Amino acid sequence: MDDFLQEKYSRQILFERIGLGGQERLLASSAVVAGCGAIGAAAANLLVRAGVGRIGVVDRDFVEPSNLQRQTLFDESDARGALPKAIAAERKLRAINSSVHVEGIVADINPGNVEQLLNNFDVILDGTDNFETRFLINDVAVKSGKPWIYAAAVASYGLTMTVQPGKTACLACLLEGAGAVTGMEDTCDTIGVLGAIVNLIASLQVAEAMKLLGGNHEALYGRPISVDVWTGHFQSVQIERSPDCRCCSRHDFSYLEGQAQPHITMCGRDSVQIHEHNRTFDLDALQQRLSRSVTGMRHNDFLLRFLVAPYEMTVFSDGRAIVKGTTDPAVARSLYARYIGA
Repeated sequence: MDDFLQEKYSRQILFERIGLGGQERLLASSAVVAGCGAIGAAAANLLVRAGVGRIGVVDRDFVEPSNLQRQTLFDESDARGALPKAIAAERKLRAINSSVHVEGIVADINPGNVEQLLNNFDVILDGTDNFETRFLINDVAVKSGKPWIYAAAVASYGLTMTVQPGKTACLACLLEGAGAVTGMEDTCDTIGVLGAIVNLIASLQVAEAMKLLGGNHEALYGRPISVDVWTGHFQSVQIERSPDCRCCSRHDFSYLEGQAQPHITMCGRDSVQIHEHNRTFDLDALQQRLSRSVTGMRHNDFLLRFLVAPYEMTVFSDGRAIVKGTTDPAVARSLYARYIGA
């Protein structure tokens, strides 16, 4: 490092667990943030300021006014221009630290492109909004032996877990198999989220990434961490690798192979149909959950229809949904994840 960089990172270098050698390793390393919503934006900001040398930001969405309460890389001009989040993030991050190479990638992460998008980085940070994509990332990370850090937040609660393939439990160990919870999941668009929990979870996630990239593997926490900033409750539970895990034990990469992804078809003019796997809905409960966040709701024994302008969504009790107003599968998947959960 030259004198300018030593001054820029001087407070981080003074931290003895990093030091000059650790900072040089960070500068020579790379990380990719998969999804640039609230957690992804906060994580990318911290990584760039810490001096991780090369950073990719992958996101399929654009900036909206409702993002600004918690997505710290964006401002009102980004929302007025409906800029893709990956592009807006790249511009902000380059202005924060010109010595870091930042690449914003506008893409919907799916089985066909996930390896190309993520495998060229040293560590993967989760900034996604649905478990379909998280399980896909988990498959890719385990297959390639690449570490990744799961993170999620909703309301005042958040969770993060570092996955080291071959050493720790993977996301499938935690959430699949006997006893796994399935069905509707609360989302930020249905029950809200506090900016405080987003930034706390992103900070824990980036601290783990810095340990990995800086060569301090012995300092990794090694277990999931859950936090509720409203109650002040912190919790962690040791999760062992499952000897029968679909992913890390049996190497059954069903998400990567596309077998577990919801089937999507065009459904008439300007509509996309999503066929979920092995899922049923209580339409009364779904109506109650969505009542504060959508408009134009109509409900009978067979379906629930509502408006998320400019789109109309119809959800059936068998988990199927029709999104009217688009022919883009990425838009349909995003709306499904935001309002129905995954």
